[in-house]
Amino acid sequence: MGDPSEATYDLAAAGDDAVRLARELVRRDSTNRGGGEGDERATAEFAAEALTDAGLTPRILEPAHRRSNVVVRVPGTDPDASALLLHAHLDVVPARAEEWSVPPFGGEVADCPVTGAPSLWGRGTVDMKNTIAVATAVIRHWARSGLRPRRDIVLALVADEEDSAVFGADWLVREHAQLFEGCRVGIGERGGHTVHARTASGRPVRLYPVAAAERGSAWLRLRAHGTAGHGSRPPADNAVGALAAAIARIDAYRWPLRLTPVTRAAVDAIAAALEVERVPGDTDTDEAVDALISRLNAAASLVAPTVRNSATPTTLAAGYKVNVVPGEAVGGVDGRVLPGAEEEFASAMDALTGERVDWEYEHASPPVAAPLDSGAFRAMRAALVAHDPGAHVVPVCMAGGTDAKVFARLGIDCYGFSPMRLPEGMDYPGLLHGVDERVPLEGLRSGVGVLDAFLRA
Repeated sequence: MGDPSEATYDLAAAGDDAVRLARELVRRDSTNRGGGEGDERATAEFAAEALTDAGLTPRILEPAHRRSNVVVRVPGTDPDASALLLHAHLDVVPARAEEWSVPPFGGEVADCPVTGAPSLWGRGTVDMKNTIAVATAVIRHWARSGLRPRRDIVLALVADEEDSAVFGADWLVREHAQLFEGCRVGIGERGGHTVHARTASGRPVRLYPVAAAERGSAWLRLRAHGTAGHGSRPPADNAVGALAAAIARIDAYRWPLRLTPVTRAAVDAIAAALEVERVPGDTDTDEAVDALISRLNAAASLVAPTVRNSATPTTLAAGYKVNVVPGEAVGGVDGRVLPGAEEEFASAMDALTGERVDWEYEHASPPVAAPLDSGAFRAMRAALVAHDPGAHVVPVCMAGGTDAKVFARLGIDCYGFSPMRLPEGMDYPGLLHGVDERVPLEGLRSGVGVLDAFLRA
């Protein structure tokens, strides 16, 4: 069997395969509505069949009816080399067809109205059936060409990432950890795509963020109790008033500045690429950091959400009739926690909720971070630069979270790397979970080339 690190071959067929696979994946509705209501079976079966057709032996594993996961190990040539995990999720968030320009599960190809680029439209084209298609196309191409990687590659296509991961990565790690034996590095969603920016003089710059950290998830349930009764006789301990006051305090709270090593490296790398003049102390205070970030123009969004913890009120529920004072009021808060800031977050929530309101974690996953000086990060940088010599690769901390938090429990250093070259004018992150989600066909093809180069390295 050949060694792909020494092979030269035409990846055009694999790029076309990625486009076809992505269309078929989009056409298989794998909507996850949360609370256990999801169905990844059809998508999992299609992906498994595509891998089987190339001579591989994927496994479909289900912790519950139709909550399907696909895992396959591609054997390497060096038994002493550590394995690499490549993970992606099969499920997608809901889409309301009446809001879309095209059927969200039609897999239609049409030009992007912003860039003019021929694009694949549909739910999951950005998050993240595009990555499943690219990875599957590369692995199929290797298998059909008689090529093997140096190290084992474990491809895990999982359920339930869009909710709690309890039917997906979390279950696999708890019940089938042996499937990931030997994995020391993992790559997953986000990162590796083009972010177009400009210097102060107007010179275009192409940035490629690679996620080396993620904020932790802290989904909170707030609960206030009081005396129930008639609305005309307001009690002194109204549960609704207590909860509303706590929610208002949380919403208005300005979290303190916390620059993690990854975010500090991101600010430095982006500022250097954009030729932003630095001054002493420009990362020492809230005001200085805010001023510096504002000078990063289009790249500001890569770092602005990750210089602090956050807590966003999202739900409220109380009462059943306007003239009845309820005895309980409940609220939800979406908290995000930076690496090393867990205690700070909990202490702040104790103070903000006060004596009248209790809070608890409804779902929590820890923040994670991976080293910036690793061979894997250098290989990702090299693969991107090889396909775009003008690329500026920058490490970032993700504002949200992925299944990396789960796989990190196995001691795997996880990075966000779903490479794709994108045209200027495309708000790729803005399409995430949005209406008329779409991806350029050439983006899929470029992703095949970059991922192939990284895996060969």
